Amino acid sequence: MFFYELRCSLFAMRFINFRRGYSVLSEGREILVERLAGNQSGITVLGLNRPEAKNAFSRDLVDTFADILVDLKKDNSSRVVVLRSLTPGVFCAGADLKERKGMSDKEVSEFVTQLRQVLINIEQLPMPVIAALDGAALGGGFEMALACDMRTAAENAKMGLVETKLAIIPGAGGTQRLPRILSPALAKELIFTARVFTGADAHRMGIVNHVVAQNKSGDAAYLKAVSLAEEILPNGPIGVRMAKLAVDKGIQVDLTTGYSIEEVCYAQVIPTKDRLEGLEAFAEKRKPIYKGE
Repeated sequence: MFFYELRCSLFAMRFINFRRGYSVLSEGREILVERLAGNQSGITVLGLNRPEAKNAFSRDLVDTFADILVDLKKDNSSRVVVLRSLTPGVFCAGADLKERKGMSDKEVSEFVTQLRQVLINIEQLPMPVIAALDGAALGGGFEMALACDMRTAAENAKMGLVETKLAIIPGAGGTQRLPRILSPALAKELIFTARVFTGADAHRMGIVNHVVAQNKSGDAAYLKAVSLAEEILPNGPIGVRMAKLAVDKGIQVDLTTGYSIEEVCYAQVIPTKDRLEGLEAFAEKRKPIYKGE
């Protein structure tokens, strides 16, 4: 069953071109999608843009996110995705509690299920995803950051899984992802206490990859995320995607099965033009030009 799912994942990674409806979406939309150009071509930026609610997850925001992710998953030209906030001082405040208050029990359950699936879809994007935390990432907002492959943070950014303060639990994957990043005991401490900590604390614990001092424009973590994405861009996109798949699937199983997963993923890169280009470029002492083929 596991290798059937892996084969399905590999089949899904036979990409078709992304619909060119997105470059920068019109102002007022809750998520802006921007394709960077020049030497940053291949970086796609998703900007959370709901300032009146601190980017909190509403039904509309979750629906919009779900639609964008469907298209992004099929996008062969996006080599790295950066998830950021366009709202100063906040990444995402979690669930929209004002909207939540008017929901029935059934509606709450359905909404949390949908949000959980959206974060799973972020996690399962074939290309690397970097979350840039320039402001508060709390509750579901922090769960969204945990669903990304890597995280950069401003040293003063506040974050945490605060749900137990509201007599609930992290319901969009936080109880599963945080213990896999940290030790289960430390994850339990942070969840049970609903502790809020800084980007500097998160870096010491190993939750974020890089921590930076905030700048005057309030986008230091974003700039660091783009810099990290630029390091990934020159590498073979199929190789990067297969490496992500091998790691993500491998950590779910025993080591022997993990070796088999690695073997299956390696087999996908052997017949590619990019692999041959890499060998030719090495022999000719030049930089390779990878096309994702």
